[in-house]
Amino acid sequence: MARQLRIEYPGAVYHITARGNARKEIFLNDTDRQLFLNVLASTVEKYNWLCHSYCLMDNHYHLLLETPDPNLSLGMRQLNGVYTQQFNRQHDRTGHIFQGRFKSILVEKKSHLLELCRYIVLNPVAAGMVNSPSEYKWSSYRFTVQSVKHPEYLYSHWVLSQFSRKKKIARKLYRRFVDEGIHRQIEKPWPKLVGQIILGGKSFVSEIQVMLDEKRETKEIPKSQRYLGRLSLIELFPARDRKDKKKRNRAIQTAHLSYGYTLKEIGDFLGLHDTAINRVISRETLTKPVWKNMQLILTVLFSTMQKYCLGRLAKNRRKKLFGLSDTLLMAQNIGLPPTGLIFLQMILP
Repeated sequence: MARQLRIEYPGAVYHITARGNARKEIFLNDTDRQLFLNVLASTVEKYNWLCHSYCLMDNHYHLLLETPDPNLSLGMRQLNGVYTQQFNRQHDRTGHIFQGRFKSILVEKKSHLLELCRYIVLNPVAAGMVNSPSEYKWSSYRFTVQSVKHPEYLYSHWVLSQFSRKKKIARKLYRRFVDEGIHRQIEKPWPKLVGQIILGGKSFVSEIQVMLDEKRETKEIPKSQRYLGRLSLIELFPARDRKDKKKRNRAIQTAHLSYGYTLKEIGDFLGLHDTAINRVISRETLTKPVWKNMQLILTVLFSTMQKYCLGRLAKNRRKKLFGLSDTLLMAQNIGLPPTGLIFLQMILP
């Protein structure tokens, strides 16, 4: 199975989720939740992370992390690995807790970080566990809106600074911002994802695309992520060009070879069979001038092989290794034309 692409660079911001194996609970009680936060605290300190927001649900968790150093994978290996060991020890278990690797979404900080902070702390409300995020103990919300000592692993300064320089006013505006998410039923951010891994504007996606170019040929990475930001099939096949066979065929070649679309994807879009798409790509790739040159090369190569075989047969005949009838039969088998057979009869005794 293709693994998710990891893009790491200094200052990257990620929305992280990890779910329980077979959707089972990863926190059986509050002791487990506090245990996880303790491991998170040590991981944040060790890897110099900034945790802007978090929420611990029953069978999964959400983190909003900023990594001043490009070390997300290293830190997540410690976070999930150490917690798994301690959880198993606590409950006398063995084996995996989490379902595969963690999922990370690269986030444009200026445009989408606040939106995700609100989404994360509203998870318990959306799940019907509480009526207000302030009622839920295991998220970063109460530490962000209340004037209380917050844990060292939580960095709420940036979030509050987006509302006001004065903390009291900032907390009030942040609370109002989160409440709007309940009453106005604001859409989830996931439909805005690009390539399943990026949440940001066009300029941000373009910057990330440059980083992805070096990893494009990594086959283990899903194609939708290797060809991040690629043109859609609607853009590649404008309605006016679909009626022009030459333009359509060139677009088919471009869609497959440059943008990584499969024959089936292109065929389904154009209403053509896979084999028809394959023939178009073959014809467009092997152009007429190239085919003529190929024919010439094959003719010369075949002629050379025939001459070589003819010489070998004549030599073997002179050495009386074969009879005449055997030699002519072998000559026919290697594809000598009638003129070659006549010539062979003339030169052989």
